[in-house]
Amino acid sequence: MLVHPTIDLLYALGLHGMAKGFKELEQSPEARSLEHAEWLGLLLEYESTLRQQKRFDARTRAARMRYQARLEDVDYRAPRGLDRALFLKLASNDWIRKHRNCLITGKTGCGKTWLACALGDKACRDNFSVLYQRLSRLLAALALAHGDGRYAKLLRGLARVDVLILDDWGPELLTADQRRDLLEIVEDRYSARSLIITSQLPIKQWYDTIGNPTLADAILDRIVHNAYRIELGGETLRPRINDEETTPSAP
Repeated sequence: MLVHPTIDLLYALGLHGMAKGFKELEQSPEARSLEHAEWLGLLLEYESTLRQQKRFDARTRAARMRYQARLEDVDYRAPRGLDRALFLKLASNDWIRKHRNCLITGKTGCGKTWLACALGDKACRDNFSVLYQRLSRLLAALALAHGDGRYAKLLRGLARVDVLILDDWGPELLTADQRRDLLEIVEDRYSARSLIITSQLPIKQWYDTIGNPTLADAILDRIVHNAYRIELGGETLRPRINDEETTPSAP
């Protein structure tokens, strides 16, 4: 069999998964007894798997998440009040398909950002686009975009993302421009895309940080009414993590 020309042709056609599979099957004694259709089926599986992995890698790079977190690594034993049943329900991503939101609140160090990134990672694996942003930095970027003509383009980019993670809401009072920018973001996503928001503040205090009663009503109505809530308690996980000489990406 002309193995090398076949592999070269597969690479030339951009079928890198099939080329890899072809080489592995050629080296497997068990594969020699396979029928042609079985060979072809296995090669197509190699190609499909490789393409799925490439799409996932591209989505995770674009997401720019703070932590490389996975749902399988969530620690439900930590005394912080994490509802396992609810979190596993969120893992199905039906809430994204229904354009609902997820709000994660709790003290510093209880793992809010890590859990948000874990949900973002699962969304990427299920073929949803994700973008992680610290809210303060996003609002600063929008302020600059007002002056250099990029504002509309930046908003359009945010609106296209299936899951937008806004990390660390509050505690600073929003300015008038920031309130309007935040309203634009949530208005574009209302009943169309999903948000994950983390905050040290209880949700009932978000109204005060927005500052303007009319805009606060408009913003929170679009965020809160259809949202799942994860309210974490307990002590910070960071000392335990440091004592065990692990990274803060696995609480």
